[in-house]
Amino acid sequence: MTDSPDTMNAVLEESPASPVIRLENIGRTYVMGDETIHALHDVSLHIERNEYAAIMGQSGSGKSTLMNVLGCLDSPTSGNYWLNGQLVSAMGDRELARARNGEIGFVFQTFNLLARMTALANVEVPLVYGGVRRRERHAMAREALERVGLKDRMLHRPAEMSGGQRQRVAIARALVAQPSILLADEPTGNLDSTTGTEIMALFDELHALGNTLVVVTHEQTIADHARRIIRLSDGGVVEDTAAEELA
Repeated sequence: MTDSPDTMNAVLEESPASPVIRLENIGRTYVMGDETIHALHDVSLHIERNEYAAIMGQSGSGKSTLMNVLGCLDSPTSGNYWLNGQLVSAMGDRELARARNGEIGFVFQTFNLLARMTALANVEVPLVYGGVRRRERHAMAREALERVGLKDRMLHRPAEMSGGQRQRVAIARALVAQPSILLADEPTGNLDSTTGTEIMALFDELHALGNTLVVVTHEQTIADHARRIIRLSDGGVVEDTAAEELA
């Protein structure tokens, strides 16, 4: 796919200090039979580098759709989305795949680990798709697992680990390619309260180390770890508040 002059200008207009995420008037509609569902409408927001934001909303508020748009898993019907200075709507399939693999680290509620692989092999998966050589990706995966406190569990398979350890493997996998942003969907949803607290403490540490975090959740206790809370209702942003304003 060849970029048009307008697309190239849109990219060049972004300075190195541009937000990691920039949404301008994003809309997303779905047609189901005779019904048109407006999942998102006129959503505009920026996520800056090293920001820690929580996206909140009840079921049907649009937060899952917004997460899919942010993660390049779904395309908006209207509006523009820039990811790390690149106009997402101008990307082809291969560019979108590269963005998902290299720019975004995903952490899911259900971990999404490969059962037959060790923790080390699971963390290496994004690097395999990224074409990283075996010795280098092995070293990078070991370092990522050490960062999340799993130095002694690298050769264990998911069935041999607790839920909290499996989520730490998932976080290491999300971090291993050094993405621009870590996107977490209900990261403690399948964990008990004590383990969930430990995972959120790890997120706090990752933010302190300079990572950009966006957590999608319906739980206030999880959102309270963020430095900014964005609330959705009926597909639109109804509140966008910094932590100091919430104190």
